Amino acid sequence: MSATEQTYDYAAADFNAVYTGGELLEGAAIKVVPWDIGEAQPDVVALEGLGRFSGAVLDVGCGPGDNAVFLAGRGYEVTAVDAASAAIEQARARAGDLDIEFAVADATSLAGYEGRFDAVLDSALFHTLPAAARPLYAAALHRVTRPGARLSVLCFADVPGGMPAPLSVSEEELRSTLTAAGWTITSLELSEYAGVAAGMEKFFERTGRRPELDAKGRTRLPVWKLFADRADGGEAGAGAGAAA
Repeated sequence: MSATEQTYDYAAADFNAVYTGGELLEGAAIKVVPWDIGEAQPDVVALEGLGRFSGAVLDVGCGPGDNAVFLAGRGYEVTAVDAASAAIEQARARAGDLDIEFAVADATSLAGYEGRFDAVLDSALFHTLPAAARPLYAAALHRVTRPGARLSVLCFADVPGGMPAPLSVSEEELRSTLTAAGWTITSLELSEYAGVAAGMEKFFERTGRRPELDAKGRTRLPVWKLFADRADGGEAGAGAGAAA
């Protein structure tokens, strides 16, 4: 880290605040929702085209709901959860008359959803969790999915040009956490996550990041795009679990 770079306590991020005009991180000058691009993530659209979703789908960490709206519009039975109540309020408003089940939920437990889902979408949730919570989250996903379920994850990648640690995750951590939880990883490659550029300038300046912009003026940040299948045989030991 250079002398001009600044670190933040990402564990103190206030997700409810940023959805209501407050600051996401103290001193980071982030008063926009960085992941709210007003439409489904391009990779989520691509994943749907690849057949990654079927039947009952869980959008975990759904944020303002655009991915859930897109999937429901494609005919899937969508449940969308987020820890931030303000995000769920906005997601419900965006969904309009679409039949989507929204709920405030703790992703590390997902109590009450056991054995319900055929597919899971994690679009930029894994990396927001503290390291100690990630195995619990993976276990929760295993509990709420059915045999043969598919998991699709977009997670900030610990690579040059990526987000600062601990918001970026190594390939080794992502693989080991999900494998221990009962997931069979079938594909893992680098991709890009579209984010909001306007209002993020000071954060990127202070963390020494210079993300590229796409044709729509959105940030392009490196993410792992991971596909996994739920392994058979039940729970994979203490703290293990899976999803799809």
